[in-house]
Amino acid sequence: MRARMSALTAVTAAITTAMLAWAVPAQAGLVRLSEGHVDAVDVAYEDGEFEISVHDETVDPDVERDPADVIFVAKPEAATTVPDDPRYAFLGTPGATVHILPEVQDENLVWPGLATEELTAGVFAGDSVQIRFTRVIGPDGFSLFTTDPVGAPNVLVDSEDGLPDVVTRPVGGHMHVNWAFERAGTYLIKVDVTGKLAATGARVTSEPVWLTFQVQC
Repeated sequence: MRARMSALTAVTAAITTAMLAWAVPAQAGLVRLSEGHVDAVDVAYEDGEFEISVHDETVDPDVERDPADVIFVAKPEAATTVPDDPRYAFLGTPGATVHILPEVQDENLVWPGLATEELTAGVFAGDSVQIRFTRVIGPDGFSLFTTDPVGAPNVLVDSEDGLPDVVTRPVGGHMHVNWAFERAGTYLIKVDVTGKLAATGARVTSEPVWLTFQVQC
């Protein structure tokens, strides 16, 4: 945990996480995804409204799921250590444990993507939309980042330096990123999507959804 997190915030996070750890497994009918390819944020637009679903390709045929029905599980194999490199300071202290679902597929872990493949060209200004990460509830920091060919990180979302954070994506696209969790426990991540209509300039925003991740140690 970073030094700048206040004692009050730490206590609040601990209480919230303890409540979530008790409540989430008790819910019936939830689908737990721990291996294989899924789109954690799959964006569609129909009849003037955005919809965010989970595109689950771990089953055949693949299905769309309500995010409220899904728990993404980061198994113990996701644990690694923070590099001794100042560019990775957003993950915490060098050598500390961090749990990462990587942007390059590991067959032993769930592989969450961000998808706008169902959006067509010409509908939104700039042929792009914005996926917004607006709130994170969990035991410690959460971030999304990519790495370039020489290993330098590009931080897209960092819950510890202020939210919302925005990931702008072209329509008809698909991407994978590193999902990083700084401590084991349950995380709730609030997401919505927004875009400006090319024809009218009006802005359209989805209803928010909550993504649930259970990080195992």
